Amino acid sequence: MKRSIELLRKKGELRVIDEELDIYLEIPHLAYAEVKKKDGGKALLFTNVVDKKSGVKFKESVAMNLFGSYRRCELLFGRTIESVADEITKLLHMKPPEGFFNKLSMASELFSLKNIFPKRLNGSGDCQQVKYLENDIDLYKLPVLTTWEQDGGPFITMGQVYTQSLDGEMVNLGMYRLQVYDKNHLGMHWQIHKDSSHFFDQYQKAGKKMPVSVAIGGDPLYTWCATAPLPYGVNELLMYGLIKKEGAKLVKSITTPLYIPQDVDYVIEGWVDTKNMKIEGPFGDHTGYYTLEESYPFMEVSAITMKKEPIFLATVVGKPPLEDKYMGWATGKIFFPLLKTTAPDLLDYHMPENGGFHNLILAKMQPLYKGHAKQFMHAFWGAGQMSFVKHAIFLDEKAPKLENYESVASYILDRFTPKSLFITEGILDALDHSSAESLVGGKLGIDVTAAHKVEAPQLLGDEELLGRVKELIPEAVHLHQFMRRTKNPITVISVKKIKNVKSCFEALVELSMHIRIVIFIDEAKNDIFNPYMLIWRVTNNMDALRDVFVSGLMVGVDGTNKNMLDGFNREWPDDVDCTPSVVESLKSRGLWDLDQKLYEKFQL
Repeated sequence: MKRSIELLRKKGELRVIDEELDIYLEIPHLAYAEVKKKDGGKALLFTNVVDKKSGVKFKESVAMNLFGSYRRCELLFGRTIESVADEITKLLHMKPPEGFFNKLSMASELFSLKNIFPKRLNGSGDCQQVKYLENDIDLYKLPVLTTWEQDGGPFITMGQVYTQSLDGEMVNLGMYRLQVYDKNHLGMHWQIHKDSSHFFDQYQKAGKKMPVSVAIGGDPLYTWCATAPLPYGVNELLMYGLIKKEGAKLVKSITTPLYIPQDVDYVIEGWVDTKNMKIEGPFGDHTGYYTLEESYPFMEVSAITMKKEPIFLATVVGKPPLEDKYMGWATGKIFFPLLKTTAPDLLDYHMPENGGFHNLILAKMQPLYKGHAKQFMHAFWGAGQMSFVKHAIFLDEKAPKLENYESVASYILDRFTPKSLFITEGILDALDHSSAESLVGGKLGIDVTAAHKVEAPQLLGDEELLGRVKELIPEAVHLHQFMRRTKNPITVISVKKIKNVKSCFEALVELSMHIRIVIFIDEAKNDIFNPYMLIWRVTNNMDALRDVFVSGLMVGVDGTNKNMLDGFNREWPDDVDCTPSVVESLKSRGLWDLDQKLYEKFQL
């Protein structure tokens, strides 16, 4: 970790904060503000870390936002992201060579691949210079952060979780949030689709305890590898070797059979009793909402080891944009060649960060026949982690660059009709809160690979249209029309919700000559002129099976918070918001320097 910190310092990518700051809210709030700055701000190193509640002053520094820009990602990778993707493409398309020299070249390339495999070392590693066992085990000796006021406690947010199958034949590296319950118990938030959860099922059926080792720090690339969407059973550390051109050097944990990189800063070892579960959460998550309390496995810690001078690595999640924007960018670029093996006619794809990644994907494809895009939708919703995508928009090869949102939006809206919609049901991420039941809900596909003949509406000004709308739905408060130059303008209406929104949509049908796409949002907590956060809110809040309405050429979307008016019986979570008193304290000390316009834009 120190080597990476020094690299970022030399490249002008590090901000060192020597002011005393608390692990409770202060440090994560400051990191949350930093990544909202242009180009992701700076990586942060907090050198004066305390726990004001207990009076503990930590010897180690806390590092955050290391991956929080495109430039820092490539600095930490040690090469361009495109070069990694090109290498994977080359491996996937390797053919038998013709000619002696081509055979020599391929032999050399294949021989070099032997270096990518992790190497198990004898003896101990730097990560085991300091050991805490039995009564000396105390998770509170680590500067684990509490990020948000409603969080259930401190959470490790950049932990590398090492597990193995019951027979020891398969190993996995994943990254899951880990709640600190007390001195020696740690929550395991692995969801049903994660490899660790599959391993857990094996141990549970066998009636055995499951070993787990959690590493923190070391080369930051270990942490990125923990997020890599590799096929089941493939060791994520192979990606480390492929990128670095040398295998990770591993040592055995001292109380579990698991191997971890010898140069990580901390290791927390332990065993999960598969017979017992514990309430985990709430936690302010990357959706920008709190995920609610739920039962998950937990680990009893059997050892804590660390370097003599460790650095604690953490991240902060909440409303976008965040560090995961840049980590996700690298993942998307690198794993695009693997996705093309499932969907060979895919040309490009992009997940806007304000769509929460799984909530929205834009995909460019080469349509070859009628219904091809719908076939693609099924392929996407059946391909690994893509199966958790809620909303997918498919465009043809003539579409603009997908990151050019203004041009892409125009392209979509000029070709869209209600016939473009495809709604089905499928699996959802465990963090999704909008569906009628957890884990399963509506999926929305939009096919604009073919240009439909679209008749533009008769536009009215915002004020005139709002007046007409209020005559039909008095609970309407504000109205704004986006993309008026297109054939399908988007009319956003904020309401003080007193009835099911579908009835509001039905009341507006008589204005269909003026409206094409209408989106309803709650008046509270929303800025009707802020498209960035409106996309975040609506893609989080809608379930396509329940919240998409069609009448002729008019389409409605319910992006409001759901309650009993909607027949919604689950608990609706709160937004993740900064604690105002903490922000004011950081401002008074000259530490909070985020422009107020950005504070308001990103609704902190």
